Amino acid sequence: MVDGELDRMLTGLPAVAIVGPKAVGKTATAQRRARTVVDLSDPDETDLVVADLRRVTRLPRPVLVDEWQVLPRVWDAVRRGVDDGAEPGSFLLTGSATPTARPMHSGAGRIVQLRMRPMALAERGIGDPTVSLSAMLGGERALEGDTGVLLEHYAEEIVASGFPGLREMPPRVRRDALDTYLRLIVERDFPEAGREVRRPGTLRAWMRAYAAATATTASYTEILDAATAGEPDKPARTTTTAYRETLERIWLLEELPPWVGAGSRLSALGRTPKHHLADPALAARLLGVNAPTLLDTPHPAGTVGPRRGSLFGALFESLATLCVRVYAEGAGATVSHLRTHRGDHEVDLIVERDDGRVLAIEVKLGATPSDRDVRHLHWLSERVGADVVDSVVITTGRAAYRRPDGIAVVPLALLGP
Repeated sequence: MVDGELDRMLTGLPAVAIVGPKAVGKTATAQRRARTVVDLSDPDETDLVVADLRRVTRLPRPVLVDEWQVLPRVWDAVRRGVDDGAEPGSFLLTGSATPTARPMHSGAGRIVQLRMRPMALAERGIGDPTVSLSAMLGGERALEGDTGVLLEHYAEEIVASGFPGLREMPPRVRRDALDTYLRLIVERDFPEAGREVRRPGTLRAWMRAYAAATATTASYTEILDAATAGEPDKPARTTTTAYRETLERIWLLEELPPWVGAGSRLSALGRTPKHHLADPALAARLLGVNAPTLLDTPHPAGTVGPRRGSLFGALFESLATLCVRVYAEGAGATVSHLRTHRGDHEVDLIVERDDGRVLAIEVKLGATPSDRDVRHLHWLSERVGADVVDSVVITTGRAAYRRPDGIAVVPLALLGP
């Protein structure tokens, strides 16, 4: 789904950097558009560029510089190529990490970033979406569609992952691949990002605790306490802060920022992000849960932070958040969440247009939302009025429809871009 956005950007921009976690498909996506590939994971290729940094600007275009963070100075070379008058679509850069210290110009105005995420449900081929997020943002009220995707299918999609190369593997092989992926984060990706891991066991425990806090606003102190329960010698806050920052640099964390509100009509809004890993499959694997576990154990042990429902519900919300982010990207909208300071009002997802009007979304694991499930949506509409273009409940149900109060009910499998 990022393909359309990338093609649009390349028609008007000389250089685009595709960023995102490893195995998400950045290189394959860029290679389909490149005439020349400079692979900086190859030491021989890197030596050539080190010897002649401007080489990348003289090669036949479009030029793809893969794993550019291995040699951060190549960013400056591309920027200078843009300044020298490169035509739209001249350069593509891909990378799975942001260097700790970047001795280069920011690239602002010359190199534009495009975030590539794991595949949303609409990209996985499990059904035909009939409800467009973009159309709803534009005020479309009509809803239609039925789906055969059931609760057990959503559980399987959570653990199957949106990484293209992993999801088609047999379940046992995929589990081993996800375990290896997570192990290499500690053993390889952290050192490559310039962060030495002195206590790998503590880092793994922190990642598990973070996974257990999925879709909550748990404090980092709560996450640390969960990761080091019973340990008298806890790591310093600076250490765990470094963990979080490094995981963000390698695109493994994608926290959902708080919504700043609509002027003076809302006050006392929280400023804490909601916690999400790049793919809910990573959280499920860190917690050692599979699809049957999610279905059969409503409240697995080890959750962290305030939670209104089961771990299955939290991971379903994380899957829905991933999907909405992918669809909103193509619509030019941003995604955040709303929570008041006291926690008496929450809206899971706020999709905001350029003009400040919003689509308010609640995510419910059930099939049919109750009046209690939509009370926060009504509260928001009462506070900001016409700035709410529509209100939606994403469910695991069979059909898309509108409740008598006008709130849209849309199964996640029927939602698309």
